[in-house]
Amino acid sequence: MTDSTAPRVAIVTGASGGIGRAVAERLAADGVRVVAHYSGNADAAAEVVAAITAGEGEAIAVGGDVADEAAMAALFDAAEQRFGGVDVLVHTAGIMPLGPIAELDLETFDRIQRVNVRGTFVVDQLAARRMRSGGAIINFSTSVTRLQMPTYGAYAASKGAVEAMTLILARELRGRDITVNAVAPGPTATPLFFAGKPQEVVDRIASLNPMERLGTPEDIAEVAAFLAGPGRWVNGQVLYANGGAA
Repeated sequence: MTDSTAPRVAIVTGASGGIGRAVAERLAADGVRVVAHYSGNADAAAEVVAAITAGEGEAIAVGGDVADEAAMAALFDAAEQRFGGVDVLVHTAGIMPLGPIAELDLETFDRIQRVNVRGTFVVDQLAARRMRSGGAIINFSTSVTRLQMPTYGAYAASKGAVEAMTLILARELRGRDITVNAVAPGPTATPLFFAGKPQEVVDRIASLNPMERLGTPEDIAEVAAFLAGPGRWVNGQVLYANGGAA
């Protein structure tokens, strides 16, 4: 039986990135112990851990390919060995190569699906098997599934699959007291978003929503923190966090 007085434990994939880091630090501010996952940037993950521990939180960094089931099993092992179990999974890790459908090479398409679709399936499967009662699985989709922006075809396709898995897993976990939801951010001010975009394109995209700005990683982290903590009656949903863009 889970000790309701013990601190909750969260795995945050992609915690070395903009949104992932904001989520990890936001959860730590709520007293959650954090396992900060990274794929290639160990130094950035170490910075996240340092920031959390400087604020008297508890965190460790663990690397691995999200699409590799052995590496992700080791990630869950590390969480259990260090902190005793897993209560929250926030799966922010993903990649976003862009290109028109008519021109995008199939090798890039396959890489997007491997990381974004298989990666989500792998970590969700492990969470479904190993998460404690009272837990929360939070996947990441995108508002582009509604906005239908050109050049985002392969990426949006991968996130459509993430949404389908999310909604089905929520129903498969009936009786487990585990919620499963997806957050679908709109354009958010992260290095991933800014890469390759001239300022006029950034400004045009920022003007699409009624708030007339880009989202911030902290905006998205607030949504994840709600689903990870008090939002127990939200289950099997996709929450669009985009300032009203669609």
